[in-house]
Amino acid sequence: MNQASHHVVVVGAGFGGLEFTRALAGAPVRITMIDKRNHHLFQPLLYQVATTALATSEIAWPIRHLLRKRKDVTTLLANVVGVDRAGKRVLLDDGSAVAYDTLLLATGARHAYFGHDEWEPFAPGLKTLEDATTVRRRILLAFEQAERETDPAKRQALLTIAIVGGGPSGVELAGTIIELAHDTLRSEFRNIDTRQTRVVLIEAGDRILANFAPKLSDYAMKALERLGVTIELGRAVTRCDAEGVVFGDKHLAASTILWAAGVAASPAAEWLGAAADRAGRVLVERDLSVPGSPEIFVVGDAAHVLRPDRRPVPGVAPAAKQQGRHVAATLKARLAGNTGPRPFRYRHDGDLATIGKRAAVIDFGWIKLTGWAAWWLWGIAHIYFLIGFRNRLAVSLSWLWIYATGQRSARLITQGDDDKG
Repeated sequence: MNQASHHVVVVGAGFGGLEFTRALAGAPVRITMIDKRNHHLFQPLLYQVATTALATSEIAWPIRHLLRKRKDVTTLLANVVGVDRAGKRVLLDDGSAVAYDTLLLATGARHAYFGHDEWEPFAPGLKTLEDATTVRRRILLAFEQAERETDPAKRQALLTIAIVGGGPSGVELAGTIIELAHDTLRSEFRNIDTRQTRVVLIEAGDRILANFAPKLSDYAMKALERLGVTIELGRAVTRCDAEGVVFGDKHLAASTILWAAGVAASPAAEWLGAAADRAGRVLVERDLSVPGSPEIFVVGDAAHVLRPDRRPVPGVAPAAKQQGRHVAATLKARLAGNTGPRPFRYRHDGDLATIGKRAAVIDFGWIKLTGWAAWWLWGIAHIYFLIGFRNRLAVSLSWLWIYATGQRSARLITQGDDDKG
């Protein structure tokens, strides 16, 4: 292959796409980065924007700024709608196309409502900055409307927040929202007592944090209950609407429903016409390439990758970054003439989840931590992976302020009127 003219197209500037691009620094290639948004998002802290702890600018960075020193990279703000595998072209929604020699799809995931997409207007999830500001607006508007509501039943529905899904996202949302209501807002209203807010965490399984060791799940459940969160286990949600949520045979009147129960892959498999798993993730080869198209790779939430024990690689940021680095190394080897097999091997760094502002659970396999020490380690780990000294400092100061005072400063209702359909 002609190395000097080898063109690499990357779709998606998330963890996998950005790590791949960084790892290709100095390689004899031209790179085009395509994303439908102009920023890279640190998704693990997205819930903190939704719950007023952090501002959007503290967890997102312009892609062009991050790649400004890479003269080999061209960044395009565009929406991909397909891939022409035979012609080696990425198709854009304006009718144009971008040719490639190597293609990396790192397009992430979207919300999954288990065949009930009609629930989405009533139960937004958290994948984008727009999602976070929507959730923040709904939470804050519920308190504002409750302040004016005179009917006790309607007021209590406004002060009830249901969270569907007991994984890390659901647990982190529940702990932060209950502290927002019980601590931050309690002196700011005159007609309501925000400490009467109910946060209900609904999980279809028999325990929350199912990917963690059972004793850590038990600790997290007890810690949430001490904060005041109600946890409902063993009953799947069967309806979400403007009146609330139904799980099992129980109806919960709640004006705010948040979805943390499941994700589906981006349309990458549809673009490629490739085989996919039930969540829509592309069934890739062991080197993360697409069967029949060794020049196309898929990483992150869009790829179905198995560990040696046949368990799927989790859809977390460290996994996407490892995959991005692996594909970059594979491409460098190919450019150097080494076309031998290079299977991807995932290294699991551990699972982390925070519970409010003073507790967390950490499972590194060889060591398991809970409580205050785990919370500090969780915070240090997340600050380390933020981009830039300014952001690390801003987030650190915000967390220390919340830890010391309970006050959250990003309580802004933005984007105009809310519409639940």
